[in-house]
Amino acid sequence: MSHNALPWSNPARVQMLTNALARRILVIDGAMGTMVQGYRLEEADYRGGRFATHGHDLKGNNDLLSLTRPDVIAEIHRAYLDAGADLLETNTFNSTAISQADYRLESLVGELNREGARLARACCDAAEAATPDKPRFVIGVLGPTSRTASISPNVNDPGFRNTSFDELRINYREAAEGLIDGGADILMVETIFDTLNAKAALFAIDEVFRARGSRLPVMISGTITDRSGRTLSGQTTEAFYISIAHARPLAVGLNCALGAKELREYVDTLARVANCHVSAHPNAGLPNAFAEYDETPAEMAALIGEFARSGLVNLVGGCCGTTPAHIAAIAAAVDGVAPRALPQDHAVAA
Repeated sequence: MSHNALPWSNPARVQMLTNALARRILVIDGAMGTMVQGYRLEEADYRGGRFATHGHDLKGNNDLLSLTRPDVIAEIHRAYLDAGADLLETNTFNSTAISQADYRLESLVGELNREGARLARACCDAAEAATPDKPRFVIGVLGPTSRTASISPNVNDPGFRNTSFDELRINYREAAEGLIDGGADILMVETIFDTLNAKAALFAIDEVFRARGSRLPVMISGTITDRSGRTLSGQTTEAFYISIAHARPLAVGLNCALGAKELREYVDTLARVANCHVSAHPNAGLPNAFAEYDETPAEMAALIGEFARSGLVNLVGGCCGTTPAHIAAIAAAVDGVAPRALPQDHAVAA
């Protein structure tokens, strides 16, 4: 049985989301890592009291801050909501056992996802209580992991894989359970560079929904890794969409790797072929020589505003290098612009 045959876990929230998407272009928040860097946190911030004696460096494990510095993560969430975001992404990009193994914290995966979603939920609920006519939604983020099921990491052994479909499926299932328990409204498989990884995530999500007897809306966002116009595993935008369309997502989109200018032609392709909503949350331009992003809020908003006026998008936001200032400018640029019209035969399950 497909998860689309199951009832919604919260029909009222889904109807609110559906109504909002029909009325206007919704705004997703911006980068978490960019904002965390601005706090100049040290090892002690990541450890807190709980992990003071942990036997591995923890600085850089931003997902852990949901446990050790929840005040920082909540402040970032609130800044994006104040900037006009309709949807908050959870601080769970690396909250899988595969990724947390780098810090020897695999045992925390359930808690990281649950608390990451709970933090975002609390911030959204507070904002929604202040402005009931503008609902806010929590996107439970499932990142790509640090491994790829399709490509060998060893150029001398092209048949070697450092992960498997089943390992990824188990990782994603554990993460998805935590996100749902924490109160996510939507699950998003994002920054997909390997479609086989994404298929493992979608399979795991389906398992979770079937086990629970209900479902949440699902978003899927791929990554065109460079100007070749393909994902890391070699697919064009159209091929990527065809590969994941069976999941009947609420929205499919593109994020990361490229800025809005470079991403535009691929968003156009997606808008032509997708029979669901389309999202785009690009980087703030391409990185400079210091791996920093120079595109200003005004520059980025002008580009994404054109996406909107051309009828390409239903949801927009920002990825690497973006800040609340970028999101505020993007929100202003799409305000009053009609969302992309869904095809008559659109396949998002009712």
